[in-house]
Amino acid sequence: YLSYISILMIGIGIVALAGIVVNNNIVMIDTFQRLRRDNRSAEEAAIAAAAQRIRPILLTTLTTVCGLMPMMFKMNVNFRDGIITFGGLVTEWWVHLATAVIFGLGFSTLMALIVTPVWLAAPEKLGSWRKRMVERVRKVLDDRVSYVSDDSIEEGVHARY
Repeated sequence: YLSYISILMIGIGIVALAGIVVNNNIVMIDTFQRLRRDNRSAEEAAIAAAAQRIRPILLTTLTTVCGLMPMMFKMNVNFRDGIITFGGLVTEWWVHLATAVIFGLGFSTLMALIVTPVWLAAPEKLGSWRKRMVERVRKVLDDRVSYVSDDSIEEGVHARY
C-alpha cells in the first residue's frame, strides 16, 4: 500500500517540479530575447540574462527547498499542542514528493543558470565557428589547387579535379 502512495507522490512532485523549471527557463529566454532586441550579441545577451535572472531563480529555489525541508526530514508539527515530532505514518506520504522536488529543483537550477544561456548563445557562436572553418578549408583547397596548377604548367600536364 505504501509503495503505491510513494510512487504517486513522486509523480506529483515531478509535475510540480516541471512547472518551476519551465517558468525559470521561460523567464530566462524572455530576458535573452529582450536583450537581443537591444542589439546585444548573443554571448553578451546570454551572460546578461543569466546575471539578471540569478537572484529570482535562486530565491525561488531557496524558498521552495526551505519550505519542503520539514517534509523531507519527516517533521510533524502539531500547532494545537505545540509539539514537533519526527516520523509517523502521515509524514511517510510526503517524504518522496519533497525529496523529488528538492533534488530535482537543485539540479534544474544549475541547468537553468548555466546550460540554458549556453544553448541560447550557441547558434551564433557555432555559426561564426562554421564560417571560420569553411574559410580555412577553402584557403587550403585554393592553395592546393594553385600548387597543383603551378606544377602541372611546368611539366606540361593538365591538372585533373
